[in-house]
Amino acid sequence: MSDDILKLVRDSEEECIKQFKKIDDICLNKTKKVLDAFHKYEVCESDFNETTGYGYNDTGREKIEKIYSDVLGLEDAIVRNQFVSGSHALTVTFFALLRPGDTLLSISGTPYDTLHEVIGIKENKSSLKSFNINYLEVDLIDDDFNYDEIKKTITNNKIKVIEIQRSKGYSTRKSISIDKVKKVCKFIKKLDKDIIIMIDNCYCEFVSEEEIGSCDIDIAVGSLIKNLGGGIAPNGAYVAGRYDLIELVGERLTLPGEGKEVGPTLGINKNILQGLFLAPSVVSASLKTAILTANVLEKLGYDVEPKYNEERADIVQNIIFNDKDKLIKYVQGIQKASPIDSNSIPIPWEMPGYDDEVIMASGSFTQGSSIEISCDGPIRSPYIAYQQGSLTYESGKLALISTIEELNN
Repeated sequence: MSDDILKLVRDSEEECIKQFKKIDDICLNKTKKVLDAFHKYEVCESDFNETTGYGYNDTGREKIEKIYSDVLGLEDAIVRNQFVSGSHALTVTFFALLRPGDTLLSISGTPYDTLHEVIGIKENKSSLKSFNINYLEVDLIDDDFNYDEIKKTITNNKIKVIEIQRSKGYSTRKSISIDKVKKVCKFIKKLDKDIIIMIDNCYCEFVSEEEIGSCDIDIAVGSLIKNLGGGIAPNGAYVAGRYDLIELVGERLTLPGEGKEVGPTLGINKNILQGLFLAPSVVSASLKTAILTANVLEKLGYDVEPKYNEERADIVQNIIFNDKDKLIKYVQGIQKASPIDSNSIPIPWEMPGYDDEVIMASGSFTQGSSIEISCDGPIRSPYIAYQQGSLTYESGKLALISTIEELNN
């Protein structure tokens, strides 16, 4: 690595000290919150024991779900390795809450690409639309909720579920802060207290001083190969919220009448618990990596979002290249610096669930993990790299140096 690049990175670190200090404070508070929950529910070694078959009487699983609900500030939770991904957990939740004739409303614009066939935005015989479940959406306006349009839509339609995707996905908008969610929830509940407010919380846990449970929401969903898995959980997702809604989700994931009572953990309890314990530190490393990346790349002349000193709602850092080749080179630089498959060269490909070709660097211990250093983006203008994660700040910094060298080449 060249002396010029090292100096650039070190100078940027000096400029980021104030932001890093705030992240350290949040990390300490979240660590205490997790530790307090472990103590409250008396986690012990026997909770690591696996269950097989039906998974009856799994005390470790039950404690995990109580800890998750405590940490997120919600009534109940279902945390399972039977969820294949965050998108799967969102899908199960949609089908648990919605019935034929009901209407789903998204107020954060079009949801993430992998949900298009789930909802029926893109035709699929297994979509919500195929079950006669209606879908409406309201776009954000100036990176905030369009209150006038939300009111009009709720007034003119009987809405069963409102979905809010906090993270930006593959869009150019900003991610949505806790404060903005709080404000819009109060607004919605005044219009119709019976509407179920559902949050896609992926990438957002442990980023802010408050968690999603501080908002007047009904249910939230997240992935274990993102923030709360801490880079240890090998798969899975959580759904947390009202008791009655979690019961419905449990019965949709397994079967009516059994719900949360079944589901073998197959030895995953230790990984989920250890991942959650490490999550505050890993999220902290991810945020510091993102902040440093924003500072350095902006100095090199690239547009970034968010800026290094802006408030963050998630761990995702956008770098806007306006150049296909530079996007590809940047992603390849991340792969080159990854601990696994560093000898592989990512190329754009037709990825299941996406309309555009996608290039993705994910040299991770867990396939598809985005709490580990990863970077991806659709091959479409304005050619944005979506970077997230880093198990340690030091490895994130080395990955950044690798990408700069790759761009210079």
